[in-house]
Amino acid sequence: MTRFSAGDIVTVLALGKRGHVRIPHYIRHQTGEIVGYCGTYLNPEDLAVGNTGSRAIDLYRVAFAQTRLWPDEDHPAQDRLIIEIYDHWLAPAAGDL
Repeated sequence: MTRFSAGDIVTVLALGKRGHVRIPHYIRHQTGEIVGYCGTYLNPEDLAVGNTGSRAIDLYRVAFAQTRLWPDEDHPAQDRLIIEIYDHWLAPAAGDL
């Protein structure tokens, strides 16, 4: 069983990790919606530094409204950015989008 399901609202954490990370800075602290589950994989942040002994973690597709990410830009309201994000970067969000 995964921690999140399609339709769940999540917030991207700002973990302050150094080195190879898979989360762009502009998406940290943002709130989005889980739109898919990709499977369970070894953490590429660990693999990048030769750590092959870590446990596999869940990978999700998360959708973000572009109007919320870039409020000064002119985007149609329905435009979304979808990013694949590993479980350890996500937390349940308080409230709705």
